[in-house]
Amino acid sequence: MLGLRADEPATLCDFHSICAIFVLDRILVFSILAYKKNAVSPPQWYFWKTATMSGALNMAWDELRLRLAANEGFPLLRFYGWSEPSATFGRFQKFAEVRDWTRIRPLFRRPTGGGLVPHGDDWTYSLVFPPGDSWHGLRARASYLRLHQWIQRALGKLGFATELAPAKKAIPEEAGRCFAGAEANDLVFSGRKIAGAAQRRTRSGLLIQGSVQPPPPGIARAEWENALLEAAAEMWNVQWRCLQEPSADLTQQAEALAAEKYARPEYNQLR
Repeated sequence: MLGLRADEPATLCDFHSICAIFVLDRILVFSILAYKKNAVSPPQWYFWKTATMSGALNMAWDELRLRLAANEGFPLLRFYGWSEPSATFGRFQKFAEVRDWTRIRPLFRRPTGGGLVPHGDDWTYSLVFPPGDSWHGLRARASYLRLHQWIQRALGKLGFATELAPAKKAIPEEAGRCFAGAEANDLVFSGRKIAGAAQRRTRSGLLIQGSVQPPPPGIARAEWENALLEAAAEMWNVQWRCLQEPSADLTQQAEALAAEKYARPEYNQLR
């Protein structure tokens, strides 16, 4: 190994060289093992494309997924639509005010905050993150910015350029009406807000409910959904998996929550 002949006695220097090679070899092995142990795996998220549903059932599914977030332990992106024109409003808003702001019926109180949002042909989605995920640890403004940068990139991939509304030049927003104006970090196209979202953080996780409206002309919803998945993979190295359809038991829980809470006037008109 060191070029010694069989009849040539090894010197002290030769032994030192052998020891040094052995030590370096061990260091290399342990370094590789440590790297493999500490290497961060790409984040794995799930997406779920649901059929059009009533407003009550849509709200129930979002709340139920928030409740399950800590146990399930993975981020979930849900795309959904509406079986009829509806409007949702923030969980802290007064029903009497909201009722006077729109003629759209029915009205549903969301599990998140925010203002009045009309629904029908908009692109609606929700995100759920478990405790411990970096999104859950963000302040509301930071997660709102991160979300709209993500949507902005997705739309940009489809050739639709948007801007983030700056704090000092935000479009005046009528109090309580989400798409009547724009605040800092709202997504804006041609001076009009086209994307907004509301959030709720609990010990179970983070729920974000969002809407893109009106849908950008010339872009199919399926194209936008796929672009959103691709953008997350590019920005955060996300690996996507399709969520299996919920069990009959979980579906019954969502239906019960919809009937007992979100479809009841007593809840929607609580304030």
